[in-house]
This record gives sequence, C-alpha cells and structure tokens, in this order.
Amino acid sequence: MSAPPGTRPARTARTVDGDGPARRLGRGSERFAAATSGAWATVQGVVLSGAVVVLLAVVGVLGASPDSAWTGAVGVATGLWLLGHGVPVDAGSGVITLVPLGIGALAVFTTYVSVKRSALPTLAAWVAATVTYAAATVALAAATAGVAGGDGLAAAAPRLALAALGGAVVGGAGTALGILVPPDRPEVVVPGGFLDRVVPDVARLGLQAGTVAVLALTGVGAALTLVWVVAGRATSEDVVAGLDPGWIGGVVFAVAQLALLPNLVLWATSWVAGTGFAVGQGTLYAPGGTETGPLPAVPLLGALPGPDWSGPTATVPGPLAVVACGALAGWFAWRRLDPDRVRWADLAQVLAGVVALAGVVTGLLQWWAGGAVGAGRLAQVGADPLLTAAVVAVEVGVGAAVVLAAAHAQVGARWRRE
Repeated sequence: MSAPPGTRPARTARTVDGDGPARRLGRGSERFAAATSGAWATVQGVVLSGAVVVLLAVVGVLGASPDSAWTGAVGVATGLWLLGHGVPVDAGSGVITLVPLGIGALAVFTTYVSVKRSALPTLAAWVAATVTYAAATVALAAATAGVAGGDGLAAAAPRLALAALGGAVVGGAGTALGILVPPDRPEVVVPGGFLDRVVPDVARLGLQAGTVAVLALTGVGAALTLVWVVAGRATSEDVVAGLDPGWIGGVVFAVAQLALLPNLVLWATSWVAGTGFAVGQGTLYAPGGTETGPLPAVPLLGALPGPDWSGPTATVPGPLAVVACGALAGWFAWRRLDPDRVRWADLAQVLAGVVALAGVVTGLLQWWAGGAVGAGRLAQVGADPLLTAAVVAVEVGVGAAVVLAAAHAQVGARWRRE
C-alpha cells in the first residue's frame, strides 16, 4: 500500500494558568470571525446567482411585453432560482419538479467564488455558510409561498423542507469547494480527520477511484450530448423559427436552455449505460429502442436521439464505454497501490469503494436530473434512478475488477518467476 498521510501534530497539553480564560476567549472570537466570514460569503453567493437569474427574467419579460411589471419578472426569477435548488413551482396546470441543474451549478459556482475570496478556511465558516444559505433559501420559499398563520405554514411545510435541503446541499457544496481549494493553487486539498480513522485507506482509495469513474462517465455523456446537439440542429432551428422569439427573446431563450443542458448530459449517461430515459409518459430513449411522443416547443429537445440511434449495433458500445470508465478507475487505484504489498482483500475493498460511490452518486444525480414538467404525460421526465445506478455500478465494477485483477495477477506471476 502507498504510504499513509503525514502524521498530525500532537495536541498541546492543557494548562491551568492565568492565560487560560484569555486563550478560550481568543478561540471563541476566532470561531465567531470565521463563522461571520462564511455567512457573509454565502450571502454574496446568493445575491450573485439570484441577480443573474433576475436579470435574464427581467430582460425576457420586458422584451416580450414592455408593459409587464418588474415585480412579476422578479417573482418568476425567484421561482426559477428556487426550482434550481429543488423547490417545486406551481405552474397552474401542474407542479414543476424538474430541477434545472444549470441554475444549481451557477449557485454552486458563485458561492465557491465568494467563499474562496472572503471566507476563512475553517469548519466554523463552512457550518455558518451552509446554515445561512439554507436559511436564505427557506426565507425565499416562504415569501413566494405566502406563508401566513398556522394553516399556511402547515401547507407549505414540505416546500420549506425541500428548500432547506436544497439550500444546504448547494450552499454546502459551494462552500466546501471554496474552502478546500486554496486561493494560491487549483488542486483540492482533502483534510484528514474522522474519515481517516474510520474508513481504511484502501477503501478511501476506492472512493477516490469511484469519483474518477463518475467524472469519466459524465465526460462521455457530455461528448455524446454535443454530438446530439450537432445532429439535431436542424430540428432545433425549426422550433426556434416557429416560436419567432425575436433577438432579445432568442438570447434569453438560448441562455435559459443552458440551465437544462446539465440535465441532458446526465440523461445521456443513462443512455450510454443502456437504461435510457423518458421525456413524457410512454416514451423511451435508449440504445435498444426509441419510443417518441409529442414534446414541448423547446429547441434543446431537438437534440434528443431519434430512432436512427437505436438498434442492435447501438446496445454494445455504450455499456463498453461505461466499463472503460471503470477500467480507468481501476488503473487510477492501482497506480496508487504498492504492488509488492497489496493483497486480494485490499483489492476487494478498493473495488467495493468504486462500486458504492459510482452507484450512489449516479442514483442521486439521475434523481436530481428528473422530475415533472406539469401534469399529464410530462409528469415523467428523466431516467430511472435506481435502475441506472445499479447498471452503472455493475458496469463500472466489471471494468475496475478486470484491471485490478489483471495487474495483481501479473505481479504474482512475476514473483513466481523470481
């Protein structure tokens, strides 16, 4: 095995001298300063991401109808911003639960930038920032839901709970990135601590390798999405021509569709894995077959793969690509193992970490990327999270197992020759 992380500095002995109270006061004031810096950085991140969404909404509404009220545009923007954090929006004809991941990614990025620039890199700052972000999300959700009195609060409780969860996830992720990435270099610094003591080092290596597999699969999905967009540009252009949004509306429309582009990338990963995805009840976009139906007039949906993309020849390359992502994860892990000391039990722990992380993360991402876009047939959009997670975990595990087993067997054969 590779050498463990460096030893931690020993704790200083506690003393009972006259400086004790002053030191405790200093530590308390330092924690308060760190927490304040995290909270303030989070507020900046919320304002920045919200301002971008509000600006696009105002331009779009005023471009379509100059007499529209600014407050209406701000209300629409607030709903979209909350939807990007997983808070459903009541569209009158139905509830929209499909999360535009681009808005969530924008919020993570603005929080990351603000925290990296303004917050102190401490646990107190991360906790304060996460709590502040969640509180801001809940406050906006309560304001838009018109919570007043006990009955209104009880009816809005599920919405507020989702707002708290989404705000904690988005704010916590952006803050963690900002704290773990030092301002003077781009790489992520992973701190030791509780995880080092509880999870064996080979299992942690497996989790890291699983992250490599997920990132590689996402890259494959992004490349496939680009191919779909290029292949379906004629259909998308026809949709735009039929809508005739004008140049202002066209710019806003194009930028707004970027919010759904990460969703399409994740759906593409489910297509690569072989499970496929749906855009409406009764539809299926998968390598084994395509069943289409009426689609909303959204130009981005012109990139969806048609029947020409399905067939017997399309069912093999996709899963093989996922297996290749697992092989890459296995190679990543093997390069960080000591071949002369590694055992089959160590490889089993690494493989368990790869499979667990790839399956869990894939399931969560597919769950977050799917949802409803109203009532009726569009109440089902996205991939099956559990099925996709299970298939990806198996395919990634096969690739990682082949590489790890082959490498270890090669080392064993070398020993026998010697």
